[in-house]
Amino acid sequence: MKLDRRITNLIITGFSGTGKSLVAMEVALRLNWNFIDTDDEIVKQTGKPIADIFRQDGEARFRELERETIRKACQQKQIVIAIGGGAIVDLQNYELLAKTGLIVCLEAKPETIYERLFREAASNPDREVRPLLANDNPLERIRQLKASRQPYYAKADWTIHTDGLSVSEVAEEVIKAWRLLRRTHPHLSPLPSRERKSVSQLKANDDVACLVETATQSYPVFVGYELLDKLGEKMKKAALSGTATIISDENVFSLYGSKVEGILKDAGFAVNSFVVPPGEETKSMDYAIKVYDFLVKRRVERDDIIIALGGGMVGDLAGFVAATFLRGMFWVQVPTSLVAMVDASIGGKVGVNHPEGKNLIGAFYQPNLVLADCQALTTLPQRELTSGWAEVIKHGMILDEEFVQFLESNVNRLTKLEPELLSRAIARSAAIKAQVVSQDEKEREGKRTILNYGHTIAHGLEAATQYKRFLHGEAVAIGMVGVAKLSQRLGLLPSAAAERQQALLQKFDLPTSLRAEAASQRRGRKRSNLKLSLAGITKAMELDKKVREKTIRWVLLQDIGKVVIRSDVPQKDVLAVLRELAEP
Repeated sequence: MKLDRRITNLIITGFSGTGKSLVAMEVALRLNWNFIDTDDEIVKQTGKPIADIFRQDGEARFRELERETIRKACQQKQIVIAIGGGAIVDLQNYELLAKTGLIVCLEAKPETIYERLFREAASNPDREVRPLLANDNPLERIRQLKASRQPYYAKADWTIHTDGLSVSEVAEEVIKAWRLLRRTHPHLSPLPSRERKSVSQLKANDDVACLVETATQSYPVFVGYELLDKLGEKMKKAALSGTATIISDENVFSLYGSKVEGILKDAGFAVNSFVVPPGEETKSMDYAIKVYDFLVKRRVERDDIIIALGGGMVGDLAGFVAATFLRGMFWVQVPTSLVAMVDASIGGKVGVNHPEGKNLIGAFYQPNLVLADCQALTTLPQRELTSGWAEVIKHGMILDEEFVQFLESNVNRLTKLEPELLSRAIARSAAIKAQVVSQDEKEREGKRTILNYGHTIAHGLEAATQYKRFLHGEAVAIGMVGVAKLSQRLGLLPSAAAERQQALLQKFDLPTSLRAEAASQRRGRKRSNLKLSLAGITKAMELDKKVREKTIRWVLLQDIGKVVIRSDVPQKDVLAVLRELAEP
């Protein structure tokens, strides 16, 4: 099967009695796409039943009308087209349909088709008898005609056997086919759900903060207060179904596990739950294998769903499992920490740590939706909440000075978690991340690299202490200060901008040096006995994923809201900045 064209429509073909029209209508309804049945359209245009066109005008005239109707339908986008059973036999029709749409063939045994057509005729006595039934041996006629068309049906991109399935079940299989093919054929256009039809329409929905639209996936990011109750509803509207496996850590699951299980069951999902210990140490291949073992034991299938319920660690681990188990499963991000809501849950970076570096084993694998309930932050430990503000500030520093001003003006209200302002801040921060990710999904064009502002030093600090001394946001805050100092040394950044960034970080109670981090730990945070060394930090930095040709690509600050990427930063300046951060 070769799908090297960019297509925007769904075509439903198959023999009479396979349910083409009803299935196409149901698929269009679920996707909020337009729908056309070419036979019905021809009847409307001519004012004649199909049988009358054949009798009075001949089959050639009907096929001419059919070609023109198909041509007009294929000029549209996001449309589900149900075509007559013989339309695909015409080479001109096939080439046009294949150029613009994914062709799904509905199959059924001749006996099933006969039973359905006979039942339809019996229930509609006023309706003209189908030509297939108007002979002495209709079942044999079905077998013969179906056999003659089979080589043409075999050219479809996907086939669904409909025997024993309801219209709803077949429609669900059609949508799954599109999603599955999009995983392996990125040229297929994104499949929008009701929440993803257009940006302008989405803005009318207060739950939607932004869209992430990449070559491999298009999905909404929902942000708001008390959204968790809508999780099942959002998943159903995104055409997800089957068994949902919740992956969470012990702390988060104790707070939200039972509630989320109940919400999903009420929405019709079967539910499994796998709970892991909290902490960055859990994000490892060892725990990924434990999750695999659990999924195998529960006989989880490819079309089932992984739910990441928790912070960044859970999202990375669950997403890595979703990307690799059965070569890819659907998955949903339900972030419960601030850093996960604004950063880790958006963009599809998933992975596990290696002892020599953070996230060295992983993939780019987008979720199907993200749902961030800001109310969850009220149960977050204070240190983790504070840590998350570093990523929020980072987004403003790299792209949006106006957002930085908003943060500066509302520090007290934001740290008190006032619902309206909190939702606004998280939604804006998430939108900045989504904007960058949409432009450069896999960090190949250099645009997404700017999201690593502060992270080169941060990952060095984390890896050098085996991920036991710093929370991610704490390391990022120190890294941001370090990069600002480095930018000053290189003559890129005015001192006023560096001071402004440092002041904002301090207002949110984030550490701005290693000595400040140590002091904050003395104020009540658990202190690690792991000591830092410049050699350990630089070694870890050199293993960072942003290294190209053994050279670190630094994201440097030129001004508030403006960054530049440089690979020519002298090592002596890097070491000087690290010493400055560590000075007593």
